[in-house]
Order: sequence, then C-alpha cells, then structure tokens
Amino acid sequence: MSSTRTAARTAGVAVRAMLVLTLLLGVGYTLLVTGIGQLILPWQANGSPVGDDRGSVLIGQSFTDADGEALPEYFQSRPSAAGDGYDGTRSGGSNLGPENPDLITTIEERKAQIADREGVSASEIPADAVTASASGLDPHISVAYALLQVPRVAAARELPEAEVRGAVESRIQGRDLGFLGEERINVLELNLALDDREG
Repeated sequence: MSSTRTAARTAGVAVRAMLVLTLLLGVGYTLLVTGIGQLILPWQANGSPVGDDRGSVLIGQSFTDADGEALPEYFQSRPSAAGDGYDGTRSGGSNLGPENPDLITTIEERKAQIADREGVSASEIPADAVTASASGLDPHISVAYALLQVPRVAAARELPEAEVRGAVESRIQGRDLGFLGEERINVLELNLALDDREG
C-alpha cells in the first residue's frame, strides 16, 4: 500500500513540476524574450520589413518573371540554392565542392547567361554573381556585380546611367565593424529605391 502511495505522490510531483516548468519556460520565457526583442530591436524582431510588405532586407529574393527570366529593369540577386530559390524554410547551400563537375557546369552556364544579359565578357563577372551563398538567402551583392548591371537597368528604366550608378554608390554598405567582409549592396533596397524614384 505504501509503495502505491509513494508512486502516486511521485507521479503527482512529476506532473506538477512539468506544469510549472511548461508555464515558466514554455510561456514565461517566450513572452520575456519576445518582449525584450520588441522593446530593444522592434524592426529586427518583426522581420526587418521593407515598405508595404515588399520583403525583408535580411532575406534575398529573385527579380524574375513567371518563366524565371531576369526582369531587365531590376538588379539581380546572387543565385540561391535554398529550395526553389530564396526559400526561408529550406535555407542552405548546395554543399558542392569547387571541383564538383555539376557545380562547374552550373557556374559556366550562369556566366554565359549573365554575359549575354549584361553584354560583357565572362571574365568580367564577379564570383558572387554565379555562386550561391551558404544560406541561399543572402540579400546582398558585391559592388562590382551591382555596377556591372547599371547599363542594363538604366536602359530598361530609360534613366541616365549616371543616375542609376549614383543610386548604387549611395547604397554601398561598408564592412562590418570596419574590417569584416566586403562592401556590399542590398538588392531589395536598391530596386525599391529606383521604383520609388520613378513612382
């Protein structure tokens, strides 16, 4: 009889502990962290949205038509290996090594497409234009890749090249902490700025 009572008491303690810890860690901790995020960094905590739900500055997106062809009036992002492209639920790279024949073929195909689209030789195309980032969600491109696209975008929008180049140069983001990474351009912000300028 005492062993049954002990087992019941132990089960009761376990159930109460589970309920208390669920409320404390599952609900209380979640509310606390969410509240701190909203208080200290509300823009980042809400997904860093741009404009009227036109995207997030932290997640890349494609600027293509229904057939996957690049829209000429928009700067193009770097390729994405996340799902079908920029899929936030399937973030990741291709994990193919630099000597993998499939990756080499893909890079050569991308170089040919970009060279044809931009009217340049394949040797002028920067690496970020033909390779996906590790996350597949990188919202940035190199300054070199952005400047390479200026003539096409300017022609498609019927704007002077100097004006489009100025829009690129005014949006160059420096290295993190002054020395980490490279200078870069946020593609979504740049495209939206050009839309707003025309708009």
